[in-house]
Parts: sequence; C-alpha cells; structure tokens
Amino acid sequence: MNSGLSVSRVGGDAQTKAMKAVVRSLKLELAQYRELAAFAQFGSDLDKATQQQLRRGEKVTEIMKQPQYQPLPLEKEVVIIFAATNGFIDDVPKERVADFERDLYRFMDSVGKNVSAKIAKDKAWSAEIEKDIRAMLDEFKKTHPYTDEKPAVPSQDAPRPAPATKTPATAKA
Repeated sequence: MNSGLSVSRVGGDAQTKAMKAVVRSLKLELAQYRELAAFAQFGSDLDKATQQQLRRGEKVTEIMKQPQYQPLPLEKEVVIIFAATNGFIDDVPKERVADFERDLYRFMDSVGKNVSAKIAKDKAWSAEIEKDIRAMLDEFKKTHPYTDEKPAVPSQDAPRPAPATKTPATAKA
C-alpha cells in the first residue's frame, strides 16, 4: 500500500475548510465513545461525565447514519455535525435524534436560508459563520423542544369512544 495515495489522506485534502473545522473533534469523540461503550459493558457504576459522554456518542452515531442514495448538501452536514459535537443534541433523546435532524433541515430550508447559503457559497469556516450557526441552532432549539417525555398513550382501562354508527340518512338501504 502506498500511503502517499491513501484514500484517507486524499479524503482529508478533498474536504472543504468548513467540513474540516467541524469534524476536528468528531473522530476523537467517536473513538472515545467506542472505547467507553466497550468498557461500560463490564461496569455499571459510571460517573456523570462518563454517562454524558456515552449518551453524546450514541447521538453522534445516530446523526452519522444516512439513508442510502440520499446525500446531504455540505451545509446540512456541517450544521448537524457542529450541533452534535457542540452539545446542541445533548438534551435530545436518542430515539428523537432523527426527528431533530429532519426538523433542523426543514428549519434550515426556511428560516436558516442565509446561513445555509453562506456555508454553501464560501465552503470556509470563520468566527462569523460559527456565530451564525450557533444563533440559528439556538433559535431552532427554542421553537423545537425535544424532551424525554413520551406522548401520552391511553391506558387499557380508559373509556374508549363509541364506534361511529350510521344514521338512517346516511345508511344505504
């Protein structure tokens, strides 16, 4: 194998500056998560920081899943990775991460068009773009709360509504 032609080396060079900026810590976080997850299988007494790191790793892993033949535009990839590695999904239950991601993309297509356009056009990273992304994510989080609460499910004992019956006027003879 010629390391000079390695795909990972070429892949890193092919990344835009915006993508490079947000994925810096991603590889390390995922590696630490995998190591902690393997370790956590053997022990149940984990401190809060370790538990938080495991939860974040699960969520980062969820956002890395992508449906086949549905590539994401650069600006959406940059924003979701930034959100994941900077704590914006920490309070989102793992089961709701896909909902968060879907809703964030819709938000970006409507309210966040300017931020998306700036990332797509410049393909670079700056303090101004980071500030804009943070502001957009803060606004999104205010309007789209995700909690651990499950939607209310009627209990088995709760009275059920009577089935609809046809009235003589609507019944066919």
